[in-house]
Amino acid sequence: MNTNSGYLLVVEDVPDILTLLDTTLKFKGYRVLTARDGQEALEQIQKEHPALIITDILMPRMDGFSLVHRLRIEPETRSIPVIFLSATYVAPEDKAFALTIGATRFMEKPVILEEFLPLVEELLNKSTPLVVEPLSEREFYAGYRKRLEIKLAEKNARIARAESILPTLKETEKENLALSLQHLTSERHEILLLLEQVDTHMSSPRQQNET
Repeated sequence: MNTNSGYLLVVEDVPDILTLLDTTLKFKGYRVLTARDGQEALEQIQKEHPALIITDILMPRMDGFSLVHRLRIEPETRSIPVIFLSATYVAPEDKAFALTIGATRFMEKPVILEEFLPLVEELLNKSTPLVVEPLSEREFYAGYRKRLEIKLAEKNARIARAESILPTLKETEKENLALSLQHLTSERHEILLLLEQVDTHMSSPRQQNET
């Protein structure tokens, strides 16, 4: 196990998952730093480049898709391997888009440590990193917006279904569904904010000149 090749950056906005990954990797001897979203991650990366990034996709402020795109358009960070972890973006089209923009590997949540830890070691020990040619800004934001729109429709459908059956449940069942509904609503809010950011970016004069 190579624990002297730099630090691992874990980017995750769910505290329990962040703690699990941080604790597990440190126990295995890795130096680990953490960030709560893509913006925090970029700030840390500017200070010191990590040997490997492990990141969620759906996060506030800047999500994993935007983070990887930002890394790949800069020559200095283009070759840093990135593992995507997600419970939301798990459709084949999501995984294909993730690899197209430059993610090195994709794993679905919940994280299976028996599969995750060997993958971390494998990527750290690769002598020749895989360098992906970055998408243009226009190509990235067009594909990114499509993924966000699909996820928004899925969240809306799940929220509508939960709200329709909530009144029919027993009190004990209502509590569990209410917690799930709260989580879905929070994720929908994050997606709406990200869509606003994409629309703002795509309507900028620079983007309009590229179309």
